[in-house]
Amino acid sequence: MAAALRNNRVGRGSSGFSQRDARAVLTRSQQSASVTQPSVDVLFGNLNVAYNDHKQAPPSMKFQFSAGILECMQDLKNAGAAPKWGAATESLSRRNVFQGELRQVGIKNPDRIAVPSVRNDAAFLATVTVSTSLLAVIAGAVLPGDWGFFTSYLVGGITLGVLAVGSTAPGLLQFAIDKFSQVFPDYRERVVRHEAAHLLLGYLMGVPVTGYGLDIGQEHTEFAEAKIQKRLIERMLEDSEIDQLAVVAVAGIAAEGQKYEEVMGQNADLFDLQRILLRAKNKMSDGQQQNMTRWAVFTAGSLLRQYKKEHEALVEAMSRGAPVIECVKAIEDVKTT
Repeated sequence: MAAALRNNRVGRGSSGFSQRDARAVLTRSQQSASVTQPSVDVLFGNLNVAYNDHKQAPPSMKFQFSAGILECMQDLKNAGAAPKWGAATESLSRRNVFQGELRQVGIKNPDRIAVPSVRNDAAFLATVTVSTSLLAVIAGAVLPGDWGFFTSYLVGGITLGVLAVGSTAPGLLQFAIDKFSQVFPDYRERVVRHEAAHLLLGYLMGVPVTGYGLDIGQEHTEFAEAKIQKRLIERMLEDSEIDQLAVVAVAGIAAEGQKYEEVMGQNADLFDLQRILLRAKNKMSDGQQQNMTRWAVFTAGSLLRQYKKEHEALVEAMSRGAPVIECVKAIEDVKTT
């Protein structure tokens, strides 16, 4: 009986895989997988190619070329090399938010949120008025005879011209005002922190970030179109899409509001947000849109505090003009605690 049992055990062992055979098969399958699975360096190389293709694409086809970036980011996430990409999409939960609650996420002056700043406009107008007045006085004192008289009136008329244009078509002065605002010592830091917030929260929302600029007033609808892979005017947006895109749209407002009493670069962000809300499948009343703005700023502020180290790493990278692929690595290189 014992011999039969021994023979039976031997028979099962000889007719099937032994443990050694199983280990050998497993080793071969792992080696095969390592050969077929691209390395992280290869995946980042593919992403770099996709960025270059997008950069060279004509403006009318930019969002279409973002599909290649989206695919590369999905490959990186599946390979475990980009775990933070799209990490915040599941944590969103829209609710009523009161203005005072914005202080809980570090907004210094909630009452100034969604209120356009006039600091740069006022400084520009004051500078034009003072400088032209001084030039008019100097011209009248230095130039002889009628030359001094007419030159003074001509220079003084510049201020009236600026006031007239500002009253009837203020957009015509925006370029000059934006250039003038660079004289403020906080201009560069504001811009970088603002744009870094857009890039970071776009990344956390799973947007295939295609690039960035360092100009206050730049619009960010390319984030929305890259996210939905369609032009914004081509379809209506679901509530979940509205939530994600709204948070990305106001990210710069939250970043500036956490650092400064007054937000300079919110006009373009609010314009982008309005465009997104107008595409909502479930239409919102004025009150709901106002609450949506507060909720989006609150959520953006919360995420910026949660990912503060990533934001600071992005600020440093973007300050030196790092390409987007380096910005992606800067986000992922920050160790989570």
